[in-house]
Amino acid sequence: MLEGTIRVTGKGVGYFEDPQGGDDFEIQPENLKAALNRDTVIVEPTGKEIYGRKQAKVVEILERHKTEFVGTFDDGFMIPDDKRMYRDIFVEDPKGAKNGDKIQVHLTSWEDPSKSPKGEILRVIGRAGEHNAEMVGIVLESGFEIDFPPEVESEAEAWKERYEKEDKLKNRRDFSEVTTFTIDPADAKDFDDAISLKKLENGDYEIGVHIADVSHFVTPGTALDKEAVKRGTSIYLVDRTIPMLPEVLSNDLCSLNPNEPKYAFSAVFVMDKNAKVKDRWFGKTLIESDKRFTYEEAQEILDKKSGTYYEELKTLNDLAYKLREEKFRKGAIEFETEEVKFELDELGKPIRVYKKERKDTHKLVEDFMLLANREVATHMHTAYKSNARAAFVYRIHDAPDREKIVNLATFVKALGFELKNRDGETTAEDITKMLKSVEGTPTEMLVKTAAIRSMSKAIYSTSNIGHFGLAFEYYTHFTSPIRRYPDLMVHRLLQRFIEQGQIEQDEIIKYQRLCDDSSEREMEAAEAERASIKYKQVEYMQEHVGEEFDAIISGVSEWGIYVEEVNTKAEGMVKLRDMKDDFYELNEKLYAIVGQKSGKKYSLGDKVRVKLIASDPERKTLDFAFV
Repeated sequence: MLEGTIRVTGKGVGYFEDPQGGDDFEIQPENLKAALNRDTVIVEPTGKEIYGRKQAKVVEILERHKTEFVGTFDDGFMIPDDKRMYRDIFVEDPKGAKNGDKIQVHLTSWEDPSKSPKGEILRVIGRAGEHNAEMVGIVLESGFEIDFPPEVESEAEAWKERYEKEDKLKNRRDFSEVTTFTIDPADAKDFDDAISLKKLENGDYEIGVHIADVSHFVTPGTALDKEAVKRGTSIYLVDRTIPMLPEVLSNDLCSLNPNEPKYAFSAVFVMDKNAKVKDRWFGKTLIESDKRFTYEEAQEILDKKSGTYYEELKTLNDLAYKLREEKFRKGAIEFETEEVKFELDELGKPIRVYKKERKDTHKLVEDFMLLANREVATHMHTAYKSNARAAFVYRIHDAPDREKIVNLATFVKALGFELKNRDGETTAEDITKMLKSVEGTPTEMLVKTAAIRSMSKAIYSTSNIGHFGLAFEYYTHFTSPIRRYPDLMVHRLLQRFIEQGQIEQDEIIKYQRLCDDSSEREMEAAEAERASIKYKQVEYMQEHVGEEFDAIISGVSEWGIYVEEVNTKAEGMVKLRDMKDDFYELNEKLYAIVGQKSGKKYSLGDKVRVKLIASDPERKTLDFAFV
């Protein structure tokens, strides 16, 4: 008998990791015993194999990962949006839901796997296919809530009056007279971070990375804190942000708005002109931002070499370049992938899709945030040398799985490139070298995406193992407490250390549990964000059925060829059964689909011309044919 988490596909086939290693156990639909994706189960290997895959059966479901599902109401049943929920749910009381309504259902019972599960309607969200209903559905499906409970909202509102009466400089270092500004996206509503710059008499620079002091307002044990733990993170959909904290905090009291005195938790560095850190200080401050820049405004000033705070921006940009060079010299991997943004009309319909540009100003902010994160983690780890089990929260990134690296090396070799490795063991420098070799080629984004997929996932932990991707020995998340709970934990632990000295290990279990929960919420939020992008890509392409596009082959499988449209990055499939000119089959070693008679080959990374033949926003799928 084995206990663990099951993975279930939309076809109702389960997979369970073998603790002895080797291939996963496969669990046929009739042996699932109503287990669903990511449930905690007990399985029993059957000792049999089907097509060389060892089999097992579910004996008991210990814990459901998820009991609330979103889908479309249809004649007394809910058809789930999550295709890994492989059975429609019978709804006993429709509660006014009409066919075609998007609803959220709580799974009440599923005793007999041969029959449909039963559920009750929690809410009618709106009409399926309508923009707002689909976006809200994605959030709820991911296990997040849109609105805050009344007690959380009232706790946040109560802070307005308290804040007005407070002595703003009590136990804080005053930075309000130092030149300070924020640089953010044009549509940003909250400002987590600001940067200050002061030139010292000896030619060095004092640079402050000032982060919103959320820990002043959100204290352990309060309704605000419990809700922040539950959410773990803000979610960024194509048209909205679902914040971790109520708006009165995230967009007002905590946000580092220009020309307003604000509480910050700051990392202040004395740096020379080569970006070497000569001194550092961490503590609570009062700041006042002089200017709110958008990335584009700040970039324009740098490009024109004149404008508001040009000298300060130029100095920071020069130092950021040096920080970046040093980071890559030490082996950090540069994963710059293309992201898409949408222009929506008043009904939320996408009328334009475009690629997000990454400018120097984006990198400038990123480099100083990386510096603050790294220095806080280094400071805390160094202080804890005498007690390796003292409590702190790190952002860690393990070396990649060897098997995944062997597969990646085979994959890039099929495209004509090389990834150095020894039985799957590789270094960040080798990965960087391989990524450099594909720069500017048609398959650049394809290889980068494959490389990202082969990496381990970065997570939060109280045990430090370093950060493989960034090549940092110590790393944490300190710079975004408005939108990430781990950053809030880091602020609290750092402040406690400043005030009381070492934090002992009696709290290590509590913090590790919070780290695990935060890592999971982060993955769920990322899934929601991807789902909203995919939905809008498919919806946008609906208006272009019948048109031809340039695309690149992004994947091959037994049933079809995945293609990615060049401009929108929308991915769809050319089904093998629709390719009538030959009998095509998968050649796994070549990462290609090959025609039996003609020998015609469709390989990964090939540029192709395709015609869009169908777009289905409900299933989030696109069907293409080769031109």
